[in-house]
Amino acid sequence: MPLSSLQVKVWGDLACYTRPEAKVERVSYEVMTPSAARGILEAIFWKPEMQWEIRAIHVLRPIRHISFLRNEVTRKAVVSTTQRWAQQGGGYCADEDRTQRHTLALRDVAYIIVADIRVIPGVDGNLAKYREQFQRRVQRGQCHTMPYLGCREFSASFGEAGGEDRPIPVTADLGRMLFDMDYQPDASGRGQPRFFQARLEQGVLHIPPQLYERRRRSHAPATLA
Repeated sequence: MPLSSLQVKVWGDLACYTRPEAKVERVSYEVMTPSAARGILEAIFWKPEMQWEIRAIHVLRPIRHISFLRNEVTRKAVVSTTQRWAQQGGGYCADEDRTQRHTLALRDVAYIIVADIRVIPGVDGNLAKYREQFQRRVQRGQCHTMPYLGCREFSASFGEAGGEDRPIPVTADLGRMLFDMDYQPDASGRGQPRFFQARLEQGVLHIPPQLYERRRRSHAPATLA
C-alpha cells in the first residue's frame, strides 16, 4: 500500500450495500463496496478535476446482519408527470402505492477506507493541496453532503483512523462484487456495471488496481507522492 494513500474511518449503526441481483428485496453485501466507499469520500471532499481510487477497505467490526421490513412506494417520481399535475391538476397518493419490502442489512459497522487521489488528464493539479484539504475536512468533521452507508437513510460518521484500529481476523471469498458503474459520456445517465471477484484477507478487502486502468487515458495523471 503506498505510504501516500489517504485514510478515513467511517462507522454507523446500519449499512446496506445492495446486491444488484436482488431485484425486489434488498440484500446487502457482507462488506462495503468500492463504489460506496468512493461516494463517502466524494461527500467529504471532491473537485471536478480529481478522482478517487479506492485501494483497500478495512473491516473493523464483526460482520453482523439485521433483517427488517419497511414500507416503500412502488413507483418512481417523474418530473414530467409532476409538471403535468401542476398545470392540469391531479396528484399522487402514497397510501395507494405502498408495499412492504424486506431488507437484510448490516449492523454496527466500522471501516477504514484507503484511497488515492488522481487528477484527470491535462490538469496541472496540486496533489499536496488536495491531500491537506481532505485531511483538514476529516479533522473538522466537514462534508459537502451527509455521507451514508449504502442507503441514504443510513448516515455515516467519519473521523481520522486511529493507531488502535485493527481489521477483524477473517479471511473469506465474498464472490462477485460490484466495483462501480461505467457511465456513458453523453450525460444520459446510462451506465454499465462492472464486477470483480472480491476476497477478504485478514479483514481487508484489496481493490485490484487494474480495475481503474480502463478509466485512464493514454497519458496517466500523477498520484499523490
